[in-house]
Amino acid sequence: MDWGMKNRISRIIKPSTGRTVMLAVDHGYFLGPTTGLEEPRKTIEPLLPHADTLMLTRGVLRKCVDPQTDVPIVLRVSGGTSVLRDDLSNEGLTVSMNDALRLNVAGVALSIFVGAVNERETLLNLAGLVNEGEEHGVPVLAVTAVGKEMARDARYLGLASRIAAELGAHVVKTYYCEDFEKVVRACPVPVVIAGGKKIPEKDALELSYNAVKRGAAGVDMGRNIFQSENPVAMIKAVREVVHNNATPSQALDLFKTLSTQKKTA
Repeated sequence: MDWGMKNRISRIIKPSTGRTVMLAVDHGYFLGPTTGLEEPRKTIEPLLPHADTLMLTRGVLRKCVDPQTDVPIVLRVSGGTSVLRDDLSNEGLTVSMNDALRLNVAGVALSIFVGAVNERETLLNLAGLVNEGEEHGVPVLAVTAVGKEMARDARYLGLASRIAAELGAHVVKTYYCEDFEKVVRACPVPVVIAGGKKIPEKDALELSYNAVKRGAAGVDMGRNIFQSENPVAMIKAVREVVHNNATPSQALDLFKTLSTQKKTA
């Protein structure tokens, strides 16, 4: 692994803790103006100072993020389907590596659909992207997308994560599950967990805590932050769990305190 690759990975996953709080705001590439992301700039600006990494599409990056930011970018480079289609697995690559480099990204991300009808195409997309990433020193994050018919258990997520690592992914994003430590143990690259659909703040903090305690290198959380009643307080609470080993109750107390301060300010 060359210097450029190591440097970019160290920007995504902080060497001081070996963990990361990634802010995922790439949902619009297939969901459109989902709740909380109707106006991306308004959502991103107050959260950006508290994120280790921002994961989003090039369109939103160019139009909604200050180019003077020093927060590293992981760029979503796969797409081609929308929520209106039954088969979301029919994705292709939507961004060239040259354009990613022009945007000065720290990494690129794409989804793989293990077990879906387009499994082969998405895995070959990953392999090809890794080849380009290695040539230019850009790490690749593989997202183990889960269809409606797929079980989110350690057997399936472990299979998908391991395949991603075997094909050269430098980081894997997957879901938390029972026996999550087995998924991490069998995956030789860092694993971050997806936040998934919006759940109560207490549950999202417990999810973050359980994941890092069982070996995750952090979270790539979106809706459980920007759809929170107080997004800034929520991302700060998640940071306490991920980087400072706060318990869920400690983090929830912080969230409530910060939320109260905002209301009384």
